[in-house]
Amino acid sequence: MQKNDIAALLQQNSYPGRGIVIGKSADGRYAVSAYFIMGRSENSRNRVFVKDGEGIRTQAFDPSKLTDPSLIIYAPVRVLGNKTIVTNGDQTDTIYELMDQQQTFEQALRTREFEPDAPNYTPRISGIMHVENGGFNYAMSILKSDIADHSVCNRFTFAYEKPKAGEGRFIHTYMGDGNPLPSFEGEPEWIGIEGDIDTFTNKLWSSLNEENKVSLFVRYIEIETGNYETRIVNKHQ
Repeated sequence: MQKNDIAALLQQNSYPGRGIVIGKSADGRYAVSAYFIMGRSENSRNRVFVKDGEGIRTQAFDPSKLTDPSLIIYAPVRVLGNKTIVTNGDQTDTIYELMDQQQTFEQALRTREFEPDAPNYTPRISGIMHVENGGFNYAMSILKSDIADHSVCNRFTFAYEKPKAGEGRFIHTYMGDGNPLPSFEGEPEWIGIEGDIDTFTNKLWSSLNEENKVSLFVRYIEIETGNYETRIVNKHQ
């Protein structure tokens, strides 16, 4: 597998859909996470990220234009103790609630499937970061429709025990634009992570397709202390 430039990956794909990045900063001090959303319909584009406790949630920018909130209004990021959960749907709440009852990340996701949005059958992508006592590890998951049988859910989990400085993984919902939209394939892409939080935020936001991008969240968690900084960028300000 080749390490990729996240900017190049985004610039080459006009519609990766929703995406999660997790890794470690180049100086080794921070656990890094990012989540972005994109949209093709007016309903999908009519959103912003807003702070919600230690996490965020999506919110309609213009409530009068909101037609169907079922798959677009949710909490993408929640914090459970020393764990940060990042997902592309309301499975954030499932993971939070079941891990709070001592179940694992994988056990929690066993109760969920891909999104019921035929003909796309959008994958549910999820990530969890564990930062404690100067250590950091993370995992990513994708729940996706079986190519030959859309009644079957295929489940994949990828665990990263000793992240290296300046490296991360990137998973997103779609391989590109299309009708239906082609689901992500393979394991999370290996990427470089460079710069401080503002540099990385600007790199991601400027690389997303101008017409389709909606919102971006980036968080840098100091591994030694657990303190964090967050950036939120919304197309609708």
